[in-house]
Amino acid sequence: MSVQENIRTLDSHGIAGREIARRLGVSRDSVTKDTVQQDYSPKPPTPVLRPAGSGLTGFEDTIELWLGEDQQRPRKQRHTAQRVFDRLVAERDYLGSYSPVQRFVKKWKGQHRQVGEGFTELVWPAGTAQVDFGQAEAIVTGVRQVLHIFVVTVPFSHMRFVQAYRGETSECV
Repeated sequence: MSVQENIRTLDSHGIAGREIARRLGVSRDSVTKDTVQQDYSPKPPTPVLRPAGSGLTGFEDTIELWLGEDQQRPRKQRHTAQRVFDRLVAERDYLGSYSPVQRFVKKWKGQHRQVGEGFTELVWPAGTAQVDFGQAEAIVTGVRQVLHIFVVTVPFSHMRFVQAYRGETSECV
């Protein structure tokens, strides 16, 4: 059992925080933090927009034109942010750095993503379990075997369940 779970269990039995800290060998601050905290899910970082002007001012239309033309080309022949930067320097006498070009291209591609491109964001609301299979080698009765590892994780409490099986079947779940 994890220390956090032990703290929460002892607290639910009405044991004082000072006594929990003494029994488990942790600080009273840790006991207070773990008994008060309800949501253990990680908080996503919030992007901070910069108020200053961009070094790309006046070049946005050119970049949008190039990226717009790329939509008709095969995926492997489209502009990367580095290629856009190189063309701006060579053809348009751009004096700025690579970073604003990279940010602009990333933002533009995100806004103009076509059907079938990209990925699905994995968002796990509290209380939803994440389930996955993996593989691991183990020696069972002297014979090396590949076992299928079934892992269940609950993001809200960070609790895990792991079980090894000989195959990945619906009966395992």
